[in-house]
Amino acid sequence: MPFYECVLIARNDVTQQQVEGVADTIATQLEGEGGSIQKREYWGLRSLAYRIKKNRKGHYMLLGLDAQPASINEMERQLNLNEDVLRFMTIRIEAIDEAPSAILSRKSDDRERGFRGPKPAGRFDSGRKRGYDDREEFRARGEREEGPRGGGGGRSEMAETE
Repeated sequence: MPFYECVLIARNDVTQQQVEGVADTIATQLEGEGGSIQKREYWGLRSLAYRIKKNRKGHYMLLGLDAQPASINEMERQLNLNEDVLRFMTIRIEAIDEAPSAILSRKSDDRERGFRGPKPAGRFDSGRKRGYDDREEFRARGEREEGPRGGGGGRSEMAETE
């Protein structure tokens, strides 16, 4: 039988157990037609790249399937009818990889490191603190370029030329 991978995104207001329930219904439907789920990975609640049906986050799940094309068509029809599933994509592959997917391996690497990386340099992170001296320098520079802060007593340039 051919192999397939299916990634589905469920709404963010359902629980992880409900997402597992969707995968269980797919499994029972495929097993009834002679197929099986070889691999099942829950990727967690993740942010979406853009809003889908007013949702900004979704539960991601990867399924490695061993089934006939007719079974896959029926599975996709059932996923279209399920209101909890926002999107899904099924592709045909040569073999199901038993190793964890790139998403799960990246998550475990982040947990081992314990941090997300070095802190980027901020706007005023040049090694010295901004303080009173900088403000005085700024005020002095402004007075040299524009004159006194009052703006000339409220008279406009047009009135002076007449």
